[in-house]
Amino acid sequence: MAFGIRDKVSTGGVPASGQRAGARVASGRGRLDNLYLSQLIPALLIVIIGIVTVWSASLSIPEANFTSHVAGVALGLVAAVCVWRYDCRALSNMTTALFVLACVLMVLPRIPGLGYEGGLGMVGWVKIGPLRFQPSEPGKIVTIFLMASACAQYNGKIETFRDYAKLCGTLLVPLLLILSLDLGTGLIIFVIGATIIIASGAPRTWVLLTVALIIGAAALVVVTSMIDGLPHILKEYQLKRLTVFIDPSVDPTGDGYNLQQAMIAVGSGGLFGKGLGNATQALSGFVPEAQTDFVFSLFAEQFGFVGSLVLLGLYAWMILSTILLAMRSESHFTRLALVGCVAMWTFQVLENVGMCLGVMPITGIPLPFVSYGSSSMVVQLVSVGIVQSFWRHRQKAA
Repeated sequence: MAFGIRDKVSTGGVPASGQRAGARVASGRGRLDNLYLSQLIPALLIVIIGIVTVWSASLSIPEANFTSHVAGVALGLVAAVCVWRYDCRALSNMTTALFVLACVLMVLPRIPGLGYEGGLGMVGWVKIGPLRFQPSEPGKIVTIFLMASACAQYNGKIETFRDYAKLCGTLLVPLLLILSLDLGTGLIIFVIGATIIIASGAPRTWVLLTVALIIGAAALVVVTSMIDGLPHILKEYQLKRLTVFIDPSVDPTGDGYNLQQAMIAVGSGGLFGKGLGNATQALSGFVPEAQTDFVFSLFAEQFGFVGSLVLLGLYAWMILSTILLAMRSESHFTRLALVGCVAMWTFQVLENVGMCLGVMPITGIPLPFVSYGSSSMVVQLVSVGIVQSFWRHRQKAA
């Protein structure tokens, strides 16, 4: 009895073993509290789906190096953890530095000795020794922080047209630098920046006027690129990708063929798909770039309509949970940065899936967390780390 009394007094009335167990439970809950599981869980599930899909592609497509893909995922996870531990709100007052960095990343491929030419004459890569990557990929993240930092200072309402024009100009410089190299990435940069500007309180009239000007400028660029003797801003392959969207017969052996084969692959998947590794259309060479640009066709053929709904549902879960976090955020910078991440994911999913279904023009935009490519994978996982960072530091003073 005496021993029992001493045990209770020494532990405050709780057995020592129970106290240690309670401490472990509290510690575990504390670690989970630092993770925004509503966004993290669907993101990781999509990454797993991507790993499985690329593995199936590697069975028949030599360019789909499964080891390289897994290495990209591993590197991305490490980068995401580092970002999660860092308080991203510290970037809220670094507009000038972020602007310079964004511009540098966009022009790196133009530097002699660094630029690396990919397919179709695209010079969007940088090669340093054995390392090859696309600077425009991290440029997406920098653009998110740049526009969030620039727009946050207006506290949710842009009152003068001069300020609105200044924000548009801030986006326009890196946008023009990348558009001449990579139309697809340029579109992503534009959507990210435009969405953040709109979410920062830009008046509807100014936004509609800007949209009208952009549509007019885009139409002019397309028309002049089609007429001999006039400046051709769009490269031949870019023009074909746009015109094939309207009429696939324009390029029956190129992008028109690619589009038709991608749609056949999606349709042949049926309700439940042909099964993992049995994508006879995509894995037999009929669908080009099945591991990258048209990876959704590969996935849909293997897992069918039901599998595609599950994948799109995971994207919706991840995106909506991030929107909810943005709505609950008191910091303008945090809210706008989260909006930028949502804009990037949403546009890439809609564009990649849409072009495989024939409802969006072919632009070569990867499917987030699924398409083969280390540069894209690392950046997408870093964006997850950004969301987790804002969640982890939500109750701390900036």
